[in-house]
Amino acid sequence: MEFKVLFDDIARIEADAVVVALLEGEKELQGAIALVDRALNGAISSLIEQNGFKSKFKEPGIIYTLGNLPSRMVAVVGLGKREELTEDSVRSAIGEAARSLRRLNCRSIAVSLHTFGAEIIEPAALAEAVVEGSLLGLYTFSSYKESEYGEVERIIMVAGDKKELSSVEKGICLGQVTAEATIMARDMANEPGNVMTPGRIAELAGEVSRKYGLGLVVLDRQEMGLLGMNLILGVASGSNEPPSTVVLDYRGDESSQDYLGFIGKGITFDSGGISIKPAAGMEEMKSDMSGGAAVMAALSAIARLKLKINIIVVIPATENLPGGSAMKPGDVIKAMNGKTVEVVNTDAEGRLVLADALSYAVRERKISALVDVATLTGACCVALGTGYSGIFGNNQELIDKIVNAGAEEGEKFWPMPLPEDYRQQIKSEIADIKNTGEKYGGAITAALFLSEFVEEVPWVHLDIAGTAFGNKDSGYLTKGATGVGVRTLIKFALTQAQEKKAR
Repeated sequence: MEFKVLFDDIARIEADAVVVALLEGEKELQGAIALVDRALNGAISSLIEQNGFKSKFKEPGIIYTLGNLPSRMVAVVGLGKREELTEDSVRSAIGEAARSLRRLNCRSIAVSLHTFGAEIIEPAALAEAVVEGSLLGLYTFSSYKESEYGEVERIIMVAGDKKELSSVEKGICLGQVTAEATIMARDMANEPGNVMTPGRIAELAGEVSRKYGLGLVVLDRQEMGLLGMNLILGVASGSNEPPSTVVLDYRGDESSQDYLGFIGKGITFDSGGISIKPAAGMEEMKSDMSGGAAVMAALSAIARLKLKINIIVVIPATENLPGGSAMKPGDVIKAMNGKTVEVVNTDAEGRLVLADALSYAVRERKISALVDVATLTGACCVALGTGYSGIFGNNQELIDKIVNAGAEEGEKFWPMPLPEDYRQQIKSEIADIKNTGEKYGGAITAALFLSEFVEEVPWVHLDIAGTAFGNKDSGYLTKGATGVGVRTLIKFALTQAQEKKAR
């Protein structure tokens, strides 16, 4: 999709559709929307007066111009209340509008930035939000089925002030990078399990490595065995697909030896193993590698932006299937860090592969701080639903930075506790630790399990089980994989790089 920025009268722009926005409760039209309204002989004012448009979030009001403007139609978008307007409001509104206009066969769309809260949101951030909202809202996964709609080919952003053009262009560039990375993660997680195998994840890592000049190591079964990564191998033992642990190395700051570690769960299909899942909805378990997709995609954007920061990505990739050689409930396996683990439920496999990946990052790569991303527990869905991801950790400063980065990007993380008394639930009578606790508090005991493998390193765990996959289109989120976590990690890395520069 082509993005272009102009300083012009929105009513004179040639496009299939013009998009203007209105805040809730504002009945007196001003600026660009007033110009469009006059050209339409008061059609927008009439729509508002007749209560045909409430200015709340919903599908846009469509007005056909009947030759009064160069465009075929005008889409009037509701932004909600002024005091609640955020960049995420803009993303959601433009995502809904772009999808509606695509259904109406629009190929080019002109967006009046001035009407989208330009007096509240600075130009670069506003442009970034419009780009992200439109690209993500228009996303479709069409590898195996032709889309029923044509594609929007061009979006023209009409700035309210000539001085804003440079800032808007910067916002467009950043928005494209972050949105395209999110789309990469969505594509990976939407692929069926027979395509997005552990081997395919390694191939994609190779493509990213070659494109951006990153270091790459792919550990095979034998190499993981030599390192003692037996938890990963235990999960992989029921599958004919060879497992792999993918390690990508981005060195953007030669002056520093510090490395951030992004660890992503890469279970390319999760049947539950011997502790098999119910059949209903199991097809969605192709997305159990959403965490791995998120960290790889985020690193691709970070490398593309050439941020002055060092990051290691580790993705333990395998299937979790039942089979004659599969690990069984009651098995005891020694982890890379030497701890013995009693496997009481083979469907609690994500924490097993992450445990060895965390140990690898800490012991082999000397990471200074860790963030892991995983579709880890159904318990987190029960606790927080589908609107929030859970966030756990051993370092409050790091937790706060991730929460704040997520808030800026419209990805909501809710801090969860790590109470020491719950650790009793994962004590085993025959091993150092077991992989599940009692019926309640499962997201907490899973995070406590992971904490056994980070040693003294500052660490944050993001449980995205409820937010990684959606069942409907809403705003800039589309049905299927959401790519959650990608934009948060990019924003976090941007902030870290900016803080270093300031020092």
